[in-house]
Amino acid sequence: MGADTMPMAEKKTKTTTTMVFTYGTLKRGFSNHGLIEDLVRAGDASYVGAFRTRDPYPLVCGPYRVPFLLNLPGSGDRVWGELYAVSPRGVSRMDELEGTRRGHYERLPVAVAPGEGEEEVAAEAYYAHRSYAEDLWRRNGKRGLSAYSEREARGYVKRKERPQDLTFLQQIRIFVSSSAAN
Repeated sequence: MGADTMPMAEKKTKTTTTMVFTYGTLKRGFSNHGLIEDLVRAGDASYVGAFRTRDPYPLVCGPYRVPFLLNLPGSGDRVWGELYAVSPRGVSRMDELEGTRRGHYERLPVAVAPGEGEEEVAAEAYYAHRSYAEDLWRRNGKRGLSAYSEREARGYVKRKERPQDLTFLQQIRIFVSSSAAN
């Protein structure tokens, strides 16, 4: 009986964390990293390292310089970010921030690796919701970034400082329907 219970305990431990790839404001040094710091302090997340997507994906900025990874594999560049091992409670808090229940982002699988030719890790990332992702790609001239850096973050507007009379989805619709500034 003891031999049967051990693998189950090990399996439970392994399934309690989700590898989450962050590419934007949740990264160290950016405006929403405080959530990650809170999760680390509470034991709900730990930093794994700098990683890059295995496949190219578009990474674009939307309204208020908000970064969006688009689930359009094969377009754009391989994207750099940070990988965290996150508890279910931590994932729930990240889902709330990312508005997964409100149609802002979708948490979906992504393969990442720390470098060229290194072992891949199965992770999840927050992608722009499919209802507007292709519109964002077109609005950005089908040009993406390989990393969300301080340069791209210049002009980022925190949620509480954005117009409160419009939902985030309304703000995205306005952004994608406007012409791109060159």
